[in-house]
Amino acid sequence: MTFDAEIALAQRLADAARAEIVPLFRTGIGSERKEDRSPVTEADRAAEVAMRRLIKAEFPRDAVHGEEFGAEPGTSGRTWVLDPVDGTTAFMAGRPIFGTLIALVVEGWPVLGLIDQPVLQERWLGATGQPTTFNGKPVSTRACRSLADAAIATTGPHYFDDHDGAHFMGLAAKTDHKRMVMGGDCYNYAMLAMGQLDIVCEANLKLHDYAALIPVVEGAGGMMCDWNGDPLHAASDGRVLALGDPARLEDVVAALACNH
Repeated sequence: MTFDAEIALAQRLADAARAEIVPLFRTGIGSERKEDRSPVTEADRAAEVAMRRLIKAEFPRDAVHGEEFGAEPGTSGRTWVLDPVDGTTAFMAGRPIFGTLIALVVEGWPVLGLIDQPVLQERWLGATGQPTTFNGKPVSTRACRSLADAAIATTGPHYFDDHDGAHFMGLAAKTDHKRMVMGGDCYNYAMLAMGQLDIVCEANLKLHDYAALIPVVEGAGGMMCDWNGDPLHAASDGRVLALGDPARLEDVVAALACNH
């Protein structure tokens, strides 16, 4: 099954989000706190509104699940999952390592994913059965001979509770942790898909945080799973692993299982 029309729409959605986000970048716009205390800005909301408008015009039967405006039901068994600014904190700090995330989920499984960095005009696209592209050209993950050689990334220690943080540090201790990357949100997964990182490990992610990442990473030759090594889907628990080299899966899962 091909997704040509859906890919074309995803590209237009990313363009529409860029048009809302870029003019507000580094302008000092204010933010509010949501119920979970995470920040939200005018850029988040305007970009999601623009994307929802396009989806409803083109695929009115599809459901939409967005970070800022919640779930809008559909009748097709398909859901567009949107995170207009993944990495709002980075956006507010003027750091161009946030991204717009767009995914198409069919019966709970992501089949199309797009990561867009609007300021740098960088775009990664992945879809089932197709190689992942970066600005239209195929990219691939890199081989990793051993866990000790692996460069690991995570958005930040404050996203782990004490229990999960101990397991993460157990994994990090077995990697080349002098190259550990902190910060990055979705941008870390894009870098993994391009062969710049080997492992991304996170917890407490929601569907809009990870759905778009899966087709991008897997279409580049990597894999994404939960901390047990099971495939990610709409009901996963938010503990997320991305591996550039799937051969390291057993090593990573075993290292995570050790409680330090």
